[in-house]
Amino acid sequence: MALIWFRSYLEGRGYYVSIGEHQSKWTSMTCGVLQGSILAPLLFSLYLLPLSQIMRKNQIAYHSYADDTQIYLSLSPNDYSPIDSLCKCINEINSWMCQNFLQLNKEKTEVIAFGSKEEVLKVNAYLDSRGQTTKNQVRNLGVILESDLSFSSHVKAVTKSAYYHLKNIARIRCFVSSQDLEKLVHAFIASRVDYCNGLLTGLPKKTIRQLQLVQNAAARILTRTRKSEHITPVL
Repeated sequence: MALIWFRSYLEGRGYYVSIGEHQSKWTSMTCGVLQGSILAPLLFSLYLLPLSQIMRKNQIAYHSYADDTQIYLSLSPNDYSPIDSLCKCINEINSWMCQNFLQLNKEKTEVIAFGSKEEVLKVNAYLDSRGQTTKNQVRNLGVILESDLSFSSHVKAVTKSAYYHLKNIARIRCFVSSQDLEKLVHAFIASRVDYCNGLLTGLPKKTIRQLQLVQNAAARILTRTRKSEHITPVL
């Protein structure tokens, strides 16, 4: 009965494109589900279940977020044999996707090794010999990760974005109320600085100081404190 119910939900669907007063012809859907439908997330999760079986079979740790899947592998020094399982897993995933009307986005498929500089070089060389191109940094849900986990690139990106928005906010602060100004700073500055800030624990003071300077600049705008005046008493 459950299978019949799902079939009745999926079959007989159609779609068309509407732009202004113009409308395309109605076309039947031969695969996929309606965008925005209630069952779409559940059906998509069921559709991708075989991926987890492939990764478990190859003893690869993983976690998935929507259509984004990340796989992990721990290595012992001078023992790179588990990488062969990783390469095999990636090839099997690619084959499964080709058979199920999906395409592996190779431009967004990134490989990175974490560890000491010496070990990373060795692992990268082994991965290259297996046809897997590595990167020195990748972006994971908005956080930039480097192979040495210094987070310097992430902090640099956050501060660059924050100062850009602070500059724009400073231009209009004379035209908005203090309450609205606080909302702008929270939406464009504080939310970015606080995002995943637990990852920054233990970083050098010179790295953390860059974020502190952003907060100081935001406080000056909110309190209308001049650059010549100390901001510490205000904070």
